[in-house]
Amino acid sequence: MDLEEKLSILAAAAKYDASCASSGSEGRAGKSGSAAPGGLGYREAAGVCHSWTGDGRCVSLLKLLYSNVCRFDCAYCVNRVSSDIPRASFTSQELVDLTVEFYRRNYIEGLFLSSGIFSDPDVVMEKLIQTARALRTQGAFGGYIHLKIIPGSGEKLIREAGLWADRLSVNIELPTAGSLKKLAPQKDGKVIFGAMGEVNDTEREYGEDRKTMRSVPEFAPSGQSTQLVIGASPEDDRTIINLSGALYRKFGLRRVYYSAFTPAGGTGGPPDPRLPDIAAPPVKREHRLYQADWLLRFYHFTPQEVLDGDTPFLDTLIDPKAAWALRHLEFFPVEVIRASYEDLLRVPGIGAVSARRIVEVRRGSAFGAASRSLSFDRLRRLGVTLKRARYFITIAGAFIDRAADAGRLRSILAGLDGEGLQLPLFDF
Repeated sequence: MDLEEKLSILAAAAKYDASCASSGSEGRAGKSGSAAPGGLGYREAAGVCHSWTGDGRCVSLLKLLYSNVCRFDCAYCVNRVSSDIPRASFTSQELVDLTVEFYRRNYIEGLFLSSGIFSDPDVVMEKLIQTARALRTQGAFGGYIHLKIIPGSGEKLIREAGLWADRLSVNIELPTAGSLKKLAPQKDGKVIFGAMGEVNDTEREYGEDRKTMRSVPEFAPSGQSTQLVIGASPEDDRTIINLSGALYRKFGLRRVYYSAFTPAGGTGGPPDPRLPDIAAPPVKREHRLYQADWLLRFYHFTPQEVLDGDTPFLDTLIDPKAAWALRHLEFFPVEVIRASYEDLLRVPGIGAVSARRIVEVRRGSAFGAASRSLSFDRLRRLGVTLKRARYFITIAGAFIDRAADAGRLRSILAGLDGEGLQLPLFDF
């Protein structure tokens, strides 16, 4: 099999893994963003893997599997052992040559590398590390590298992976032990969490060492992430959101990615009876979960606030922040002149950026002048979506508008769906 065929097969095999965006990482040489003199690679602190940065740039990542040969039979995975699909494997040198060549042609800014479990976890992990190590040392590559941690790999290998990669990830895939046992019987949740814990502990160790020692290498400076497959198992959104919140708290994850289950997607055989019979991926549900995740990470919401004990699923008609507002109308209206930053974040139509801008304007004004400097027109210029916020705020006691009742307000917000969280289509 020639290299072009391998590239076609293993790029297609990797497309279902959503956990590949970079965030908050600088170049290996520091703030300059370049590698070493004469080296390759530049990356901004934004993101890669066909994502859009805050300034609108599209940046791309070479996203591949080392091999799609796999001994596991995970029902939701196109690469499972029982799938009748073409199989292929790269060598480490082929991947190094491809990455460097694609970079020279300005096709990519980095590499995302995962693999099927074609052998013992340590063997597979060593192949991924060998590729990253060769890119850094032989290829002088200073661009972004995301490596997948293979659950069951030894502590030493996990630690070495973080010395060559910018981000590490180990995918949970399913929200509960019961679903793992049913749909991915060779996987063990305890082993997956153990790998996450090892990455987190090592991050902390290197951070502590950096406080007292001058020369400490970087360990996975973009942290770790994971992926959950949505719709392949019966868990509700509340279970998923609670799990994500726990992962952020316990393991310090940078991101949880949500991937809508694709039914019978090119598996080369009949649908697996273990899987739900659905016609299309639940992309709307995936989108709502991303919005809820945004609330957890940047809007200071707890999982219990996003979905309470009586509400198992996110609202399909309005975003999670608007849904919270309708359940807590007693919290409103929020007086913009006096409200804390945290309270401003609760207002539909006010995002994290516009809330900071409001606080900065107030800080630069005397208290009496704040009402004059913060007009409704000024709020619009600060980034507030007044079509949504107008029903939830006052300025010096003045409203723009009031909805007649909660039902009417829900209808209005449903009509404005998608404009409330200042969440880009491609988050990174």
